[in-house]
Amino acid sequence: MHLHKFEKIWLAFGVFALIIFLSVVGVSAFQQGHTPAGGQHTVDPDKLNETAPFDDPGVHQREDGSYEVVMIGRAFGYNPGEIKIPANEEVTFTVTSEDVVHSFTIVDTNVNMMVVPGQVNHKTYTFDQPGTYLVICNEYCGNGHHFMSTEIEVVE
Repeated sequence: MHLHKFEKIWLAFGVFALIIFLSVVGVSAFQQGHTPAGGQHTVDPDKLNETAPFDDPGVHQREDGSYEVVMIGRAFGYNPGEIKIPANEEVTFTVTSEDVVHSFTIVDTNVNMMVVPGQVNHKTYTFDQPGTYLVICNEYCGNGHHFMSTEIEVVE
């Protein structure tokens, strides 16, 4: 098969561009610590009341000074219903569901997680401004879905 001079140039250019593209994506992924998902933490959704940390949902201060908020999504609400955390502190949200798929979305932040029964999800966030933040479920979870919300109070 005979290739014209211009076909060879375009073919070489395409292969070169592909190599550059894959190199940039690969180097940036390793530099930023992107890794494939795996090693997910799971729990038995029927035994959440007996399984740490979900046996004591709420706000807990860690030894390093950061905070952890343990929450359980359930039919048309979150447990605990009220959360109060300090501003300018690192907060890790640890959530799961005991019944159906929900979501955990804090309005006006980048916190948005799927809450799947038996699967534990974590998201760390720092609230810079005091105030009240609305938490909603973006995943249709039944007839009372529109009632599924709670508030996070961020205090000085």
